[in-house]
Parts: sequence; C-alpha cells; structure tokens
Amino acid sequence: MSDTQIPSTIFIVDDDEAVRDSLRWLLEANGYAVRSFASAEEFLATYDPEQVGVLIADIRMPGMSGLELQEALIARKAPLPIVFITGHGDVPMAVSTMKKGAVDFLEKPFNEADLRVLVAGMLEQAQERSREAHAQRDQQAVLSRLTAREQQVLERIVAGRLNKQIAGDLNISIKTVEAHRANIMEKLEVTTVADLMKIALTRAEEA
Repeated sequence: MSDTQIPSTIFIVDDDEAVRDSLRWLLEANGYAVRSFASAEEFLATYDPEQVGVLIADIRMPGMSGLELQEALIARKAPLPIVFITGHGDVPMAVSTMKKGAVDFLEKPFNEADLRVLVAGMLEQAQERSREAHAQRDQQAVLSRLTAREQQVLERIVAGRLNKQIAGDLNISIKTVEAHRANIMEKLEVTTVADLMKIALTRAEEA
C-alpha cells in the first residue's frame, strides 16, 4: 500500500444523540476528523462519493434504516466501508449486511478499544479503495486518447490476434497495424504487451 494518505472522514449516522456524541468524542480524541448526522437522509443529502472515509451507522432508525442507507450507497457506487451498530443485532441481519459490503457489525454497548481497531482498519480499506478508483479514472482518461481505429486495433491485440490477422480484419496493411500499435503503446505509456493488456482488461471488466 502507498504511504500517501488521502484526507478522510469518519461519518456517524445515528438518531441517538448520546451515541453520536460519545462516538465523536472517542474518535476525535484519537485524531480522526468526524462528521455526525441524526438521520440517513441528512447524511445522503450532503455525502459526496468522492469523499474518502468510513461510515458508522445505526441499523435501526426512524425513516430510512441503516440497511436502506447501505442500499442507497451501493446504488451510488460509493466506495464507503460501513460498520453497523445496533442494540437489536441478530446473526441473519449481520450476514446480510456483510454480504453487501459492510465491514462489521457491533452491538451496543460496544467495546471502545475494539471500535478503535476496527476504524483504523476501515480507514486503510477506504484509502486503498480511493487509490484504486483514482487509478481506474486515470486509465480511462488515457484510453480516451486513442482514435477509433486505434481502439479497434487494441481490441484485437487483447483478443490475441496477430498483426497479420488484425490487418486482414481491418483491411489495412501490416505496416499500418504496426504504426497503430506503436502509437497505442506510446499514448498509454507502456513498454510491454503485458502492461497494455492490464489496462485494456481493466476497462473491459468495468464496462
């Protein structure tokens, strides 16, 4: 993992003011930037998916529940690690939230030392997710530099087609294929076909 740390925030969503305050004091005392919200709706109204952080949310709240908040974040493709806290925890609910990407599930009253360790791990995960998202966006920006013909050549390189076969597919000369191939390598700033494949396959997986 890179040593570069992206500014991050711990988001607390709980309708219980006492819980919000105790969590804020605990986390701020450990040097974290914290924002708290009394409802899921209030949180969603201001949350930017570009923000790096982790979410600590009550699972049962008036209005939108913690589980509904999780669904809303999934729909937004927000890369936000979540830990649910509740006084009404049960195993099936815990399994459901974990399968959808929640990091953990804690019952009130929770152990403060355990929470500190959990939050530290969640922040590492959030930082890594953010770095990956930025890297993917950078790759997409680079791929957008290719011309339509270069895109066609790239697709065939990834498919394992030889220069002669690509020339036949596109009804162009082998020398033209070689020129396109060199341009692609230069624009994508790669020196090997293996690196070229990594970038192209990442795009294919996201499509």
